Amino acid sequence: MFTERGRFGASAMCNWDLDRPTLQVPFQKSCSDTTTRMPKETSSAASATARRSSRAAAGVLLAAAALFAHGGNAWAEPPAPSAWSNEPIKPLPALPVLDARKVALGQQLFEDRRLSSNNAQACISCHDIHTNGATGKTKDVGPFGQPMLRNTPTIFNSALNFRQFWDGHLATQHAAISEVVQNPVVMRSTWHEVLGKLRSDHVVVDKFTAIYPDGVQQNNVMDAMATFMKTLQTPNARIDRYLAGENSALTPDERLGYQLFKSYGCVACHQGANIGGNMFQVMGVLGNRGLYFTKDGALVTDLGRYAVTKQEADKFVFRVPSLRNVAVTPPYFHDGSASTLPEAVHAMFEYQLGRKPSPQDLELIVKFLGALTGEYQGHPLKAPESR
Repeated sequence: MFTERGRFGASAMCNWDLDRPTLQVPFQKSCSDTTTRMPKETSSAASATARRSSRAAAGVLLAAAALFAHGGNAWAEPPAPSAWSNEPIKPLPALPVLDARKVALGQQLFEDRRLSSNNAQACISCHDIHTNGATGKTKDVGPFGQPMLRNTPTIFNSALNFRQFWDGHLATQHAAISEVVQNPVVMRSTWHEVLGKLRSDHVVVDKFTAIYPDGVQQNNVMDAMATFMKTLQTPNARIDRYLAGENSALTPDERLGYQLFKSYGCVACHQGANIGGNMFQVMGVLGNRGLYFTKDGALVTDLGRYAVTKQEADKFVFRVPSLRNVAVTPPYFHDGSASTLPEAVHAMFEYQLGRKPSPQDLELIVKFLGALTGEYQGHPLKAPESR
């Protein structure tokens, strides 16, 4: 999924291999003694998840300690990026060469309401590519008015995620498309029904047969849509320009915010080209597993990846979201429980880092996160006007 390689600064003592996303923390004999690999589907899922959580927590703590190990010098102006080597955050990769006909057909299908059983809903209904790739609602509703299980994440840059959906239960976007069509809440349709509708449209049939010799087939529908979704990247974020050497792309406050983002350990989970999306993590790293969701005495039925693996260690474990465009994609978390970005960042400090940020640090980090907003078709992403 990732081809770039990177390393924290020496003070953070972490090495990221993003070809096979790995956290290496030299708190024992060497980096190789404490390697945490990203998840594989094995019979030892419970112990593997436990090791991931504990070691990722150690990485967070070590990175956070770097802020204080150097005399708390958080406010010194960071050097230009050309003076740094191997930043934990990477620019977006270039788009692969894609068949333009598949892209156009995939976009048409992405916007086609015939994928839902009552012809009322298309993918774009919940993933508005004209705004932020989502809707801004806490939970979207399906074509028959049923609320979705979880908050809808943005579709932008989702092709870079190592797994699909909040609980990571599917590995590919092809599989995700197939599930969405048949999901009783989302589209409530069948492939037999969808293919019948499309085959009755001679214009659509002609477009398929021009690309695929066997015409309108399930695999071809999924292939065209997945090809289009690969184009939904958001380049030219100011962080990308900054990493390319344009120091003025970030304001002084945003550069300080980036330094804090690294020093506090946020990059332990949010790194790479997608600034996340390449690992699982428990909500409550420092021994307060799930407390964020139960702190008000609420009865929590969504236990995250536990629903997939049935392993105790996977309770309240979710795929780490990408932070690209995070400033324009509220609300936050899988349940949409954080309405604003400062609220979400504060929760991350408390439940993932075990700290309470100073108002100044919180403000600076939020300013930095605003620099992660990219463009689609030459226009900056924006939050929907109404939520």
